[in-house]
Amino acid sequence: MTLDTRAEAGPTPASAAWPIRLDGVSVTYPNGTAALRDISLTIEAGEMVSVVGLPGSGKSTLIRTLNGLVPVTSGTVTVGPHTVTGLSGRRLRQVRGHVGMIFQGFNLATRVDVYRNTLVGRFAQAGALRGFLGVPTAHDRDVTLAALDMVGMLDKVWTRAGSLSGGQQQRVAIARALSQEPSIMLADEPVASLDPPTAHAVMGELERINADHHLTVLVNLHLMDLARQYTRRMIGLRGGEVVYDGPAAEATEADFEQIYGRRIRPQDRLGGRT
Repeated sequence: MTLDTRAEAGPTPASAAWPIRLDGVSVTYPNGTAALRDISLTIEAGEMVSVVGLPGSGKSTLIRTLNGLVPVTSGTVTVGPHTVTGLSGRRLRQVRGHVGMIFQGFNLATRVDVYRNTLVGRFAQAGALRGFLGVPTAHDRDVTLAALDMVGMLDKVWTRAGSLSGGQQQRVAIARALSQEPSIMLADEPVASLDPPTAHAVMGELERINADHHLTVLVNLHLMDLARQYTRRMIGLRGGEVVYDGPAAEATEADFEQIYGRRIRPQDRLGGRT
């Protein structure tokens, strides 16, 4: 199979953004750990929001309730027109098809080329048979190439994913999520394993995607600098509870100390040392 990788990928992926709503959401794990405690939040369609907190604050749990990866103990989770709470099977898979997910560890098939790694996102909304067979259509090809072009990775389309740098792999992961043509983009610590310049580049990509395509973006971070610079609204979690919800740029050192439950340390800033 050959592909013309020039800029003939057609229109960039886009979809109608969805709002997010949590009403009285609590999550208690089987071991008794209360990860979230009575969280009520509304994120409007097209917002770019950071969720900031230390490990164990509930950030990952919160973001994973939105696509049903973590079931809630009580309360209601709504994304767009769908109530996620209680969904399972085919109906839950349909909702997940509209929710792009970016992970800290990239989750790429390292022995497979960039094109096929990105193409996986197209099958998130595919019918069962086509998803099982993995047979792309011409539209799948166009959207996949457009997503790669959007994140500046079109020239690496046939490169094996495992040979890329960490920042390049994360860009491919973003393209894979974009190829779903999602209504919501979730990013769980997407820059935690990257060096400062690469972290800025990846956050810049997410910011541009939000601005250019009016896509709802929710990103988990633990670094105060990135939250302030790249997101307009910041939600601070501590012990599974919201302790800050307001403009990210206006968050003070005292606000971050409330979120972290201690004084600011160098490692709380981008490029800081432990």
